[in-house]
Amino acid sequence: MKNFFAIFVASFAVPLAAQWLHYPTPGIPRTADGKPNLSAPAPRTADGKPDLSGVWDGDHKPPCPAGGCDDNQTVREFLDIGASLKEGLPYRPGMAELAKARRAPPKTDEPITRCLPIGIAERHTHGSFRKIVQTPGLLLILNEYNKSYRQIFTDGRPLPADMQPAWDGYSIGKWDGDTLVVQTTGFRDGIWLDAFGDPMTDAAKITERFRRIDYGHLEIDLTVDDPKAYTKPWTVRLYQILAADTDLIDYICSENEKDIQHMVAK
Repeated sequence: MKNFFAIFVASFAVPLAAQWLHYPTPGIPRTADGKPNLSAPAPRTADGKPDLSGVWDGDHKPPCPAGGCDDNQTVREFLDIGASLKEGLPYRPGMAELAKARRAPPKTDEPITRCLPIGIAERHTHGSFRKIVQTPGLLLILNEYNKSYRQIFTDGRPLPADMQPAWDGYSIGKWDGDTLVVQTTGFRDGIWLDAFGDPMTDAAKITERFRRIDYGHLEIDLTVDDPKAYTKPWTVRLYQILAADTDLIDYICSENEKDIQHMVAK
């Protein structure tokens, strides 16, 4: 009986993160050698719209802007969301100084340092994976970081008239041809846009334009309109690449963190 109990307990001791780390993605197009064909046509839903569903990672070799880019643009944008803007971010007086003060060591106010949620802009460039689940009327973004989620309603509803400030704000989306245009507002004050501490206030409105170029590549044009922090709206283009043959695994900040297995596999 003791031996049976020991075997039973041991069967549950296998790390959960290993279960679907290398599981083949069902239905994905493949080349003759069995590798995912990321250049195949983008999938579509029953109503003919592009299907944005999938597990996505930042593209580590995206197209470079005219002025060139670093070897790892994803890391660059995670550190500095406005790095691709020739003239930098159009700060209002005092905002550049705020960002500089935030990123000075020991950065104890940084949300990641405190295991708090990170903003929707920073999540697009964070090193952990994101999973998009597209359904009629609702698009869900499940984040590996801190096992968090975001809802984008595509059922035609308006933005709420009276919004309680939220980490992710309130998001509605509609299709413009093959591009999903998402409007978000109702943010908490003091959110960081990147690891350098570039600010976003409760007056911000974010517009995202999601476009699935082909099966394995996603473009996101992100526009920040925040009259308290910036003198004018500004836009950056972010790139995502499909993370095939894997799935989300636990990444709970400073507790039971399994995401390093994804980091090593990149």
